[in-house]
Amino acid sequence: MAKFFMNYFSFFFFLYRLVFKLSKNPKAFHRTASNIHANEGKLYHKYPSFAHRANLSKDQTLLLFNVEDALLKSPSLFPYFMLVAFEAGGLLRAFILILSYPLLRLVGEDMGLKIMVFVCFFGVKTKSFRVGSAALPKFFLEDVAVETLEVLKKGGKKVGFSNVPRVMIESFLRDYLDIDFVVGREVKVFRGYFLGVMEDEKQSNAALETIIGSQGLGICDVIGISGFKGSLQYHLSSHCKEIYLVRKADKRSWQRIRRDEYLKPLIFHDGRLAFMPTPLATLAMFMWLPFGITLSIIRAISGILLPYRLSIPILAYTGFQLSFSPNPSLQSSNTRKTRGRLYVCNHKTLLDPLYLSFSLQKDLTAVTYSLSRVSELLAPIKTVRLARDRDQDSKMMEKMLNEGDLVVCPEGTTCREPYLLRFSPLFAEMSDDIVPVAMDSHVSMFYGTTAGGLKCLDPLFFIMNPRPSYNVRVLDGVYGLSSFLGGGERSRFDVANHVQSEIGKALGFGCTRLTRREKYLILAGNEGI
Repeated sequence: MAKFFMNYFSFFFFLYRLVFKLSKNPKAFHRTASNIHANEGKLYHKYPSFAHRANLSKDQTLLLFNVEDALLKSPSLFPYFMLVAFEAGGLLRAFILILSYPLLRLVGEDMGLKIMVFVCFFGVKTKSFRVGSAALPKFFLEDVAVETLEVLKKGGKKVGFSNVPRVMIESFLRDYLDIDFVVGREVKVFRGYFLGVMEDEKQSNAALETIIGSQGLGICDVIGISGFKGSLQYHLSSHCKEIYLVRKADKRSWQRIRRDEYLKPLIFHDGRLAFMPTPLATLAMFMWLPFGITLSIIRAISGILLPYRLSIPILAYTGFQLSFSPNPSLQSSNTRKTRGRLYVCNHKTLLDPLYLSFSLQKDLTAVTYSLSRVSELLAPIKTVRLARDRDQDSKMMEKMLNEGDLVVCPEGTTCREPYLLRFSPLFAEMSDDIVPVAMDSHVSMFYGTTAGGLKCLDPLFFIMNPRPSYNVRVLDGVYGLSSFLGGGERSRFDVANHVQSEIGKALGFGCTRLTRREKYLILAGNEGI
């Protein structure tokens, strides 16, 4: 079996190199602005000259731009379709797409796009398709060029057009870049399922012309930004006063925007893949999967069945990294008390309480808001499910604290990005011995959390990563409600906000007032119940 895979991947690399050489036909891309100069009185310019324009009026400018050619730095659309194939269609569909990559290199750009759309969308349910709003925006944002973003800030009304399906780009453009109109290809639907075939390109051209006609009235400047081919595809020359053409050489010198340069912060996103699935990276993932599954089983058995003194070295030997920063002041005052200590953590994955237990090397009880039955059965520490009822939950936590140390994640749900969600203030009423714990985790291949997938697989995906890591930092203790100055109903919120602020400072994360409900409405279209 191993010999078969080695022969297959050797043949794949040989075919990839052959196709790459054959497909590099520079004639199709060597058109310059001089070739289409001054056609019908229109002004064509090289794109870099647009950055120096300072005389644009936001009220009198309509800016049209091509998403693939003028906004994204990456020259290939394959990674975005691989995301759709993997997240919406599963592992088998993603494997079919990577197998078809040599064919995509042989055929033309238009035919390659049609093949990718068919493989990724055929048979996918329209109601359950949320990749365009939940998973793709993160990867699109990371590929946006600084130069184009600065240009978009200058314009008034903005119209983004693309040759890819509209369901892939609309949420990203509207929600994170404030684009007024989005024009893309529509994928045909039959009885609630995508057919994997796009509508005729003339329909998207007609939609673009309609928008220009309705928005262009009373506007002095209609400016288009596109690649050399894109400007001809959408007939911008018949509507635009000026057209700026982007060359491949221009894109190579572009810089991708940093997180702090996003027009709107990206707080929530979903999907399993934690890397940009380029062809080579995707191939590496499929080669890793057999080893990753075997390794995850070894890690799971070690963590569940073996004592801490044995499981921690074994996990470290298999590539798992656990960094622990204890608090000496808490250790020195660790006298025997009648009640347990309450550890309050931010929530990165379902394994937070487990790795706090590993770090402290003592048994803890974890209270959870939503944990699958499978995870409860396999958990090596005691777990207690909360009912989201204040009176009932407070009695349960009171009982657990009388039995020993307790760990709670008051956000109620995980957050992948460097932000903290609102902390539920219930924990502030439970104890005067509250210890904030700052948790952070890093993965390179698979995310160990999901909003729309199977939660029982979350721990498996996390420990399937080649070198997953956890950072646990114990902070100074804080007083609970009964010892908090001021007292009253409002103080429990003050305690919760103070703990959130301390954890945020320790991690360098932003503190928000967003809740579990808002996360699931954005990512899964439900309230997370």
